[in-house]
Amino acid sequence: MIIKPEVMRGGLVKNPHPIGCKAVVEKQINYMKKKSCFSDKKRALIIGGSSGYGLASRIALAYGAYADTICISFESGISDKRIGTAGWWNNIWFKEQAEKDGLIAKNIIGDAFSDEVKQQTISLIKKTFDGKIDVVIYSLASPRRTDPKTGITHNSVLKSTIGEISAPTLDLNKQTIVSGKMLEATKHDIDETIKVMGGEDWQLWIEALKDANVLAQNFKTTAYSYDGADATDAIYKKGTIGAAKRHLEKTALELNYMLQGIHGEAFVTVLKALVTKASAFIPLFPLYGCALFKVMKQQGTHENTIEQIDRFMRDMMYGNKRIIDETQRVRSDNLEMDVNTQRLTNEIMAKMTAENFKKISDFDGFYQDFLELNGFNIEGVDYNLAIDSEALKTKQP
Repeated sequence: MIIKPEVMRGGLVKNPHPIGCKAVVEKQINYMKKKSCFSDKKRALIIGGSSGYGLASRIALAYGAYADTICISFESGISDKRIGTAGWWNNIWFKEQAEKDGLIAKNIIGDAFSDEVKQQTISLIKKTFDGKIDVVIYSLASPRRTDPKTGITHNSVLKSTIGEISAPTLDLNKQTIVSGKMLEATKHDIDETIKVMGGEDWQLWIEALKDANVLAQNFKTTAYSYDGADATDAIYKKGTIGAAKRHLEKTALELNYMLQGIHGEAFVTVLKALVTKASAFIPLFPLYGCALFKVMKQQGTHENTIEQIDRFMRDMMYGNKRIIDETQRVRSDNLEMDVNTQRLTNEIMAKMTAENFKKISDFDGFYQDFLELNGFNIEGVDYNLAIDSEALKTKQP
């Protein structure tokens, strides 16, 4: 079959390109291979490591800290109707290359929120990693979560805590500016979003690992977050997402105290704005991203996913250049939050219209990153070449 991107209404790519996904993984690995290592050997668990910042973290740890890795993700392979998910192929291609390079790479496909997957992971650590883990990256993104204690499934929502909000946004399918809206959240909406996107599951993971005695001395764990600039303040900080992130930050302080006995630490890391599968659905954010990319590329401060994670781990997680804010969050988004960068970004956003936004912003760069999430528009990949889906079925993560 010949695979072309199918961008659906709202900005979701329906189908990935497996060979394109391989090229994206290889590009990130090659970037790290050209860099010096930032740590001695680690054993790493990445919860939500099949795409985006989670995948970049796995790659950075593998090739910047010789890390053997376990990745937890909820992905699906080839079926009669689909070619599989992008994360499915990212897992496969990373594992193949890492093993060629002499590293251990294990993939667990399942519900990271479940007790069963937690126990499966602990068993794998004891069997394969000499019974200890040095670092846990929590980079899970899910619209729903089933509480393992109650069996109740909770659903997150993207709503505002300060009333209904109307804001322009991008329709990536039609490539035009449209009106976006965020409804006002109820207390139930906020509570549901906190149950899914807050720190409860992160805490359950660390407690389970600690109770199983698989956390090494000087263990580190971080959960990834995004804070948002003034331009997106109503969407993030004053949205249901913001409420969940405040819970995540409170959890980090509790975990940090709990880990003192093994000289460990837990913290939230605020990362730079990048294109993710979720960001296409957030009102205003795509326009902010297009403007921000333009400014940061002009200033020479723009970082793609692997560049951001490499700098965070090299300078802030394992280096001595950590930037901490008043709530004890690590701020690797410091270049994005630069005052001049924000001023110039806001100036572009104020001038954006449906007619000129492509010219005055970096829409092309934003859209390129969007396509890359599913392996499309990658240099060196022949997208007119038919893919043998039967051969691909033999590959397993």
